[in-house]
Amino acid sequence: MKLYQMADPVRYSRMTTEEKRATFLLEGMFRPGMIEFAYVDLDRTVIGSAVPTTAPLKLETEPELRAEYFLERRELGVLNVGGAGSVVVDGTTYELGKLSCAYVGRGSKDVSFASADAENPAVFYLLSYPAHKEYPTAMVKFEDLEGLKLGAIETCNKRTIYKAIYRDGLKSCQLVMGFTLLDPGSNWNTMPPHTHMRRSEVYFYFDIDPAHRVLHLMGPPQETSHLVVADREVVVSPGWSIHAGVGTKNYTFCWGMGGENQAYDDMDVASIAELK
Repeated sequence: MKLYQMADPVRYSRMTTEEKRATFLLEGMFRPGMIEFAYVDLDRTVIGSAVPTTAPLKLETEPELRAEYFLERRELGVLNVGGAGSVVVDGTTYELGKLSCAYVGRGSKDVSFASADAENPAVFYLLSYPAHKEYPTAMVKFEDLEGLKLGAIETCNKRTIYKAIYRDGLKSCQLVMGFTLLDPGSNWNTMPPHTHMRRSEVYFYFDIDPAHRVLHLMGPPQETSHLVVADREVVVSPGWSIHAGVGTKNYTFCWGMGGENQAYDDMDVASIAELK
């Protein structure tokens, strides 16, 4: 498990491009036949990937957690962005097609991931936060999610937001998780941007054409910079930083949050005119 220590706004303003990438960007995950994790000191976030091929992958605890098993004191969100697969939790199987999501509650001991076809494996994105109580493990299929359409072609941000783990969906302690699909011809997400000091946020970008990239905007509204992000890379956003992106082509991204509350609309909007 790789450890990430977040920078504050003072250190951020002096960082080079490589230092920002090393601090805020997670690269090189989603390797076939492996489970991989990163531990972020901000809100004690754990970000992971599981790509099972010919054999299931078992969720094991990590020394850094000081826990008997991974979910002893944690909850876990799982989003499949690959082929058909399944998550088995204490003997119960949850079949997850692409863009289906599962919530695995605190106290779940035996968790494993499998693919229906090793040639087209499931690709599981994992996001975990500490949990103060047990909520039942559950799943939601993509076709059962109700999309919220936002934006317009004129502003290049026509998109559909799908909420999966939140107050009116799959129940959790603090994890809020969903994803956004951009329409063809649109490339902006979360614009105007916002911050929320009460929660940190993690963006996982996927379904980016290999020849294309997303420019992820970050930093305080009056001191922005950007990271160039490729397919299946993750950006960690502290509460003081905006988080928005523009792609050279449409794409999809998963947003996940943990912190003080679960109010999706609890945000401090920064107007486009004040950005610098």
